Amino acid sequence: MHNEMLEQVNTYLTDLQDRICTALAEADGGRSFEEESWQREGGGGGRSRILRDGKVLEQGGVGYSHVFGEQMPASATAHRPELAGRNFNACGVSLVMHPHNPYIPTSHANVRFFIAEKEGADPVWWFGGGFDLTPFYPFEEDVKLWHQVAADALAPFGPDLYPAFKTWCDDYFWLKHRNETRGVGGLFFDDLNDRGFDECFAIMRAVGDAYLDAYLPIVRRRKDTPYGEREREFQLYRRGRYVEFNLVWDRGTLFGLQTGGRTESILMSMPPLARWEYGYQPEPGSPEARLYRDFLRPRDWLNEL
Repeated sequence: MHNEMLEQVNTYLTDLQDRICTALAEADGGRSFEEESWQREGGGGGRSRILRDGKVLEQGGVGYSHVFGEQMPASATAHRPELAGRNFNACGVSLVMHPHNPYIPTSHANVRFFIAEKEGADPVWWFGGGFDLTPFYPFEEDVKLWHQVAADALAPFGPDLYPAFKTWCDDYFWLKHRNETRGVGGLFFDDLNDRGFDECFAIMRAVGDAYLDAYLPIVRRRKDTPYGEREREFQLYRRGRYVEFNLVWDRGTLFGLQTGGRTESILMSMPPLARWEYGYQPEPGSPEARLYRDFLRPRDWLNEL
């Protein structure tokens, strides 16, 4: 049974990677994604696709991987201690887009499937995923669109999923050491297995399929907005937060490194350029201050705006 489950999920994931790369390369209008296939020494592999120095995207990465092994990594057993002693299969698509223009937000999405087994016991499986938005100079209409697409994608599965996954996203992408959210959130879920395989798989697909509907309209709206050195410097400073989160808090980064995945592929979410500034404080009343004041905290975006 687990082979059939993995085959269904992997067929969807490779097609999702194809569709997202095609659509984003078309939106960029300058470059296409270059692919590197890789093999993991302990079992499995993947294909990493990177677009660099495009017209719209400074760097974007869309990775697909399917890795497996005889021993669970420490990050997984810390999260789920009952999985110790099981072998595992993990597959997923993960992406991060870093645009040139500071008025286009950075975006991230991920969908994944995990199954762990040992002889004489039922398999343990679950889905996870989500997408989140990290603006530098945010527009309320963009944030509302992002969350409306998220809510609409989950509506067929009941009224409780969007509020639950939205709150989960706010909690997960909270930078504890900065006391702020990474951005304006979206969806995050993990350990999804309580509705049977078919419905859980459908929920994961709904999230994966909604990413382009949420992000492409924002890219089109903002890609020609004029900007200068001030906006660029602030964008690079805020990108530093992205690096901090991924290296300090992100479970996916830890899982990839601990399972011996391909380091370049695991870290392709990093921005090509970022900066840090000691003791930075935005000027009161400035657009930069507005980001901190109005956007870097959990809010009910669909009803407050």
